[in-house]
Amino acid sequence: MTDIPQSMTPIHLGQSSALPASPEEAVLDYVANPRPGKPYLVRFTAPEFTSLCPVTGQPDFAHLVIDYAPGATIVESKSLKLFLGAFRNHAAFHEDCTVGIGERLFAEMQPLWLRIGGYWYPRGGIPIDVFWQSGEPPVGLWLPAQDVPGYRGRG
Repeated sequence: MTDIPQSMTPIHLGQSSALPASPEEAVLDYVANPRPGKPYLVRFTAPEFTSLCPVTGQPDFAHLVIDYAPGATIVESKSLKLFLGAFRNHAAFHEDCTVGIGERLFAEMQPLWLRIGGYWYPRGGIPIDVFWQSGEPPVGLWLPAQDVPGYRGRG
């Protein structure tokens, strides 16, 4: 494994960390990619993601799937959990949450490729699924299906 530069020393890992008050205040930790130069896929699944409707203030729930092919760094999972948890009291539309998470991770981590699927549970009778990706995936990268079924209601 490569040495982690001091600037990339995780601040959350192994420490007690409070949930950030907002996504903007959340600090994402990145560490050196242990397998640089080899395209591979990393998947994070957050089946209990929550945010608030910006109009009603009611909670919205989603199942997020984040896939990325690391570049020089990988995101540390505890810091990602805290970042996603910071949306709990954040008011934004489904599209803004989903795309904003993807864009922030892509801008900060600079992976070779990233995609996010936001499978939002219905409120008002309409489920909304939001997808974003940074561009074409690297040649030869295995892309498993996200395997989150569309909302079918009861039965």
